[in-house]
Amino acid sequence: MSTVGKVYLIGAGPGDPGLITVKGLECVKKADVIIYDYLANERLLEQRRDDAELIYVGKQGGRHTLPQEEINSLIVKSAKEGKIVARLKGGDPFIFGRGGEEAEELADNGIPFEVVPGVTAATAVPTYAGIPLTHREHTASVAFVTGHEDPSKPESRVHWDHIATGIGTLVFFMGMKNLQNIVNNLITNGRSPDTPIAVIQWGTRTDQKVVTGVLTDIAVKVKEANLRPPAIIVVGEVVRLRQKLNWYESKPLFGKRVVVTRSRDQASVFAEMLIDRGATTIEFPTIDVVPPASWAELDSALNAIETYNGIIFTSANAIKFFMERLRSIGKDLRILKGITICVVGPKTAESLEQYGIRADLIPVEFKAEGVLAALGGVKVKGRKFLIPRAKVAREIIPEKLRELGAEVTVAVAYENVKPAADTARVIKLFEEKKIAVVTFTSSSTVHNFVEILGQKGYKSLVEGVLVACIGPITAKTAEEYGMKTDIMPKEYTIPALVDAMMEYFKKRE
Repeated sequence: MSTVGKVYLIGAGPGDPGLITVKGLECVKKADVIIYDYLANERLLEQRRDDAELIYVGKQGGRHTLPQEEINSLIVKSAKEGKIVARLKGGDPFIFGRGGEEAEELADNGIPFEVVPGVTAATAVPTYAGIPLTHREHTASVAFVTGHEDPSKPESRVHWDHIATGIGTLVFFMGMKNLQNIVNNLITNGRSPDTPIAVIQWGTRTDQKVVTGVLTDIAVKVKEANLRPPAIIVVGEVVRLRQKLNWYESKPLFGKRVVVTRSRDQASVFAEMLIDRGATTIEFPTIDVVPPASWAELDSALNAIETYNGIIFTSANAIKFFMERLRSIGKDLRILKGITICVVGPKTAESLEQYGIRADLIPVEFKAEGVLAALGGVKVKGRKFLIPRAKVAREIIPEKLRELGAEVTVAVAYENVKPAADTARVIKLFEEKKIAVVTFTSSSTVHNFVEILGQKGYKSLVEGVLVACIGPITAKTAEEYGMKTDIMPKEYTIPALVDAMMEYFKKRE
């Protein structure tokens, strides 16, 4: 008989992936199976084990992938197979999340389980909308209420006569379709028609939308704004504080959809910086960084490394693959003793320092010309340099060094290839004019972006979209394809590019 596994009923929070608890994330990381909902942010799934099984059981607008009874059976079945199951639910499992029902099913079947509380939408969503649920000057009580009741039922489980005037702040879940019915019940049972109310769609996410009004006009305003579920409804005097405390939507890039074309393993850092400033990121990697087809050039250089006077690293990827190859052929950092090391900029220097090495030379200008200027103070003629780099790259550094009398070895350490991309989804967003900015961090990202979208169609797709390039070389490549660069930092780094985007929108708005 196989050993029974264990189930973790995990609250994933209301949308912002940063709102999951530490324990919740730990459970996701160790699970064999992850059964997740529509409201659980899919970015959390990136934390899973590579071999973890993913099962989507989301419910959207009344359409169920699986009925609740079948979800219960699926959880039990997976646990009886001896698996660790992470049942990932939006918000908190025990607050209108049907977690109690799932826990009962597990208990009835003798399945070990734990409940990991989550940040409930009831508190987080109003907070991200700048609405404190309690405030000494406005209210001393708050209630969470289902808004999902059928108005045609002969008897309501909601005691409208008690909550309408007896509770200061009311938070309704799943109430969008019954908004007018909620309003009518509150007014009929004594709540002032002028009571402030807010409807918050996709709260805590970067596409959050909020409509405020009073009980008598909110339904019309919501219809005009075309708000749809999922949404939280907040009723009470505390809604008036939103105008003063609206911290989240005041972020400099809030609501801007930004396409990130960087490689998948590097895109997350860039995307997190943008998300932290309020942007909605569309990760569309046009480059995948892979080992070279042959290590022959780099192996030959590493086996004769003592003959080199200098090594020039022009990217963090060059450092990563150089160091990995060094280890794999049985060598270590001691063989670099006495060799002058030059990097293209401070971020590349930081990557080098992760291996315990400080760069000897960092140029003032973070591009090939800057590297050559930095080497200006070093005797070049007669010296031997190694440049580990991508298979396809600018030739300016090796060519200029050779002109100055240096001996240069260019060794392929990695290749940039076009990855499989969710092209249809991104094209649809461009066609619907839902993209604010497309970002390019190298000439290769530009080339591949054009090839993936199609030589014939890319121009019409990017029409009206701002183009942000990390530096002049990338901008020149974009210009060759007919794309004018709108945003470019003075310092050619990712943080500087993000800052330049914020400055652009600050000036424009």
